[in-house]
Amino acid sequence: MTTHLSHLFKPCLTLLFLSLFQSRTTFSALIISLRNHHSHPQHRSPRPMFQTNQTTCALFTGTWVRDDSYPLYQYSSCPAIDPQFNCQLSGRPDSDYLKYRWQPLNCQLPRFDGAAFLSKMRGKNVMFVGDSLGRNQWESLICMILAGDPQTQTQMNRAMPLSTFKFLEYGITMSYFRAPYLVDIDVVQGKKIVKLDDIAGNGNAWRMADVLVFNTGHWWTHEGSLQGWDMIQSGGKYYQDVDRLVAMEKGLRTWANWVDTNVDISRTRVFFQAISPDHYDPSEWSAGAMAMTTRNCYGETTPYGSN
Repeated sequence: MTTHLSHLFKPCLTLLFLSLFQSRTTFSALIISLRNHHSHPQHRSPRPMFQTNQTTCALFTGTWVRDDSYPLYQYSSCPAIDPQFNCQLSGRPDSDYLKYRWQPLNCQLPRFDGAAFLSKMRGKNVMFVGDSLGRNQWESLICMILAGDPQTQTQMNRAMPLSTFKFLEYGITMSYFRAPYLVDIDVVQGKKIVKLDDIAGNGNAWRMADVLVFNTGHWWTHEGSLQGWDMIQSGGKYYQDVDRLVAMEKGLRTWANWVDTNVDISRTRVFFQAISPDHYDPSEWSAGAMAMTTRNCYGETTPYGSN
């Protein structure tokens, strides 16, 4: 019996996304099609871009360790970082948070090599799709690559919804497609409509990618001035509001069905990033929240321990 991606979201919505592109080994293990976990007789199983012993290397079991040789790039030398996400440029005084790398429990990850990445990915199109989490990953990966070959010829174009960064000598295109809900949003009589059952408009831009890295999450629960839509369309009906998590699940099923139908796993790898912690309400992170929890992130500059 064939199992499709649309069944992944009950109860678990995503695969864990840890330090994508931190090394060639990580890249090989993480950029694996979601559909690799299911049986599709009409497609042959793809080979990983790089070989790794996945039976002994538990990439997702480990810890963040301090490494004073990090960061892999300097914010001042990378043209790809959006100013609003450039913490150092905005005056953050400390930098120790940049000196951590992911260390799996029982294997070593080689240091990321930007020049080797360019050589291995020659002629490929890598696309991040989603909200600012995807944009941050897109920008960071570009910076990591440039640190390995700072003289390579590049071309950058920021636009909505698609931004691209090209490594001209290698024929590599790194793209970011902004789609915070993944599904389509249409404007009808001045109203923004999230269409839970429709993704064809956005999906047309994703078809030719060799690597697709998706994410969605926080925008589904935004309210007030942060809410990105006026109405929701589902099953041919319009709603001013619905249960946000139910809407998110319906949208993700539409996305999963699109992947099942449109992605050829013999040439394209698909990955879905896990959602990041909520960080929009300062009171949840400030000293004022200490009465509600014994653990708080206010003023912290190093990771919490395991206890």
